[in-house]
Amino acid sequence: MKPFIKWAGGKTQLLPEIRKKYPEGLGVTINKYCEPFIGGGAVLFDILSHYALKEILINDINKDLINTYAQIKNNIEILLNDLSNMQNVFWDMNMDDRKIYYYNKRDRFNFLKLNSAEKYNVEKATLFIFLNKTCFNGLFRVNKKGLFNVPIGAYKNPIICDKENLIEVSKALKNVTIITGNYNNILNFIDKNTFVYIDPPYRPISETASFTSYSEIDFNDAEQVLLEKFVDIINFRGAKIVLSNSDPKNITENDNFFDDLYESYSIKRVSARRRINCNANKRADIKELLISNY
Repeated sequence: MKPFIKWAGGKTQLLPEIRKKYPEGLGVTINKYCEPFIGGGAVLFDILSHYALKEILINDINKDLINTYAQIKNNIEILLNDLSNMQNVFWDMNMDDRKIYYYNKRDRFNFLKLNSAEKYNVEKATLFIFLNKTCFNGLFRVNKKGLFNVPIGAYKNPIICDKENLIEVSKALKNVTIITGNYNNILNFIDKNTFVYIDPPYRPISETASFTSYSEIDFNDAEQVLLEKFVDIINFRGAKIVLSNSDPKNITENDNFFDDLYESYSIKRVSARRRINCNANKRADIKELLISNY
C-alpha cells in the first residue's frame, strides 16, 4: 500500500527517518493516530500497514484532495471503472489529441470545483487522480481563484488506474474518519493516547522556491507561528507529536526561524532529495527538519 497520488513534499523518501520517530507504545498504549495535513498520506499508509489502531482521523484544507480520499473509501468500484476507461482512452491517443483531452478534463475539473453538487463527487475524484497522473511533475497547484492551473506532462503511458493499490487503500480507509477544514478542527480528537504527525505546507527555503499553493490560502510565516501554538496545545494534552518542515539553513546559515520557534522541542535535521523541480540537476539533497516532543 502506497500513496495513490504524487504530492509536493510527499514523505515516501523520508519514511526511514520518520519511522525512527514513531512513539514507543504505538498500537498499544498509543492507540489513536491523527494527521491534520494529510497530503499524499505516505506516513498514514505506512502506519496502517504495520499497526492496529483504535481510532484514526485525517484532515486537509484541500477539499478536492479530501473528496478523493472519501470516494476511494466509499465508491471504489465506480472510481476504478472510470479511471480504467480514461486510461485506455488516453493511452490510445497521440500527443496532440492528449493535449486536447487533458485540457478539456482540466476545464471540467475546474468547473466542478466551483459549481458542482455532491452527486458529482466521484467524477471530481476521478478527474483529480487523472490530472495528478498526467500533469507536469504530478503537481497540484491552484491560483488565487482556486482553479487548478498545471499544464500537461510528457509521460508516455502514465498509470492512471493503479487498481491493486487503490483497492488496498480503500480497504485501509474503511476505519478512518476523513474530514476537511482548518487543522484546529481536530483538537477534540487529540488526547494523551494520540500520535499526531504534522506535515504542513513547507516554509519556502528561498524566494523563488515558494510552493504553498495546495489551496487558495497562503501558509506564510504568520501561519507557521500559529501552528506552533497549536502544537503547544496538543503537547499540553500529552499527545506524541512529530512535525516536519524545511530547514532555512539550507540557504541562510543564520536563519533560526524554526530553531527559535520550536526551541522547547527536539529538532533533528535529516537529508531529503528535492523531487519537484523543472531542472533535474537541481533535485539535490537538502536538509529537512523533524521536530518532536519526545
